[in-house]
Amino acid sequence: MTNVQIRKVTEIEEIYAVQKLEKQIWGMEPIPVHQTITAVKNGGLIVGAFAGERMIGFSYSFAGFSEGQSYLCSHMLAVDQEFQLMGIGKLLKDEQLRLAREMGYELIVWTFDPLESRNAYLNTSKLYGVCYDYIVNCYGEMADGLNKGLPTDRFQVAWWITSPRVNECWQPINLQYMCPFTVRLTNENHPELQLPEENDWLSAEAVEVPVPKHTQLLKTEDSQLALDWRLKTRNLFQQLCSAGFALIDVRRTEEAVQYYRFCKLSMIPLQNESSEPIEN
Repeated sequence: MTNVQIRKVTEIEEIYAVQKLEKQIWGMEPIPVHQTITAVKNGGLIVGAFAGERMIGFSYSFAGFSEGQSYLCSHMLAVDQEFQLMGIGKLLKDEQLRLAREMGYELIVWTFDPLESRNAYLNTSKLYGVCYDYIVNCYGEMADGLNKGLPTDRFQVAWWITSPRVNECWQPINLQYMCPFTVRLTNENHPELQLPEENDWLSAEAVEVPVPKHTQLLKTEDSQLALDWRLKTRNLFQQLCSAGFALIDVRRTEEAVQYYRFCKLSMIPLQNESSEPIEN
């Protein structure tokens, strides 16, 4: 890791390298360079990870504005497969946070597939983002390898980069997490979610929801079961968001599932003292 350099990208030649990596990882047409250059010149940001002269990862974000709140919309984060599971995604996000603060941002948002527990762990347990918005079929049908076969549901991450949640690595203490959901293994040893008959779990102070550990493998080997997970968890996550919960952490296990942890949004210190409270 000492040979990996993380830095801001502004030169057009390096933006072409972003295009090349984007196409390599997702197998689809990349964003036009004229668009990314314009975004970077108008409040956006590209951060690159380099091994020598070779770009091995990047994050791309552009300026956003909604309901009186300006923010940085982090649209893509990618790491070359050869260099994955080395912490480079975290390094890219750390530099994005540092530069975004310098630019005057307090909030960075992005989306991820709710069934990708590795992404959820990075976003909530390591970066201390929170998720309280669930978007159904966010991008419509997508044909690339990662997204093909399932509705493109997404959690939106809210990364309040000047808040105690992020600056102090805040996690709740001594919460009692309820998990009324059970998981059974199919004959092929794939996890299947079993739902309770009652939804009294919504009155709990905190809730755990299981998700598959290997969704891409599940999609390949049992597409109907993968769809079953999507539809069941969609319903659960929508109910939790509507009831004022937010995803804050992932409890990792050696089982076939990981556990997403939700607590009440009102508990989480998302604003610094000078900021107005958010509305949910």
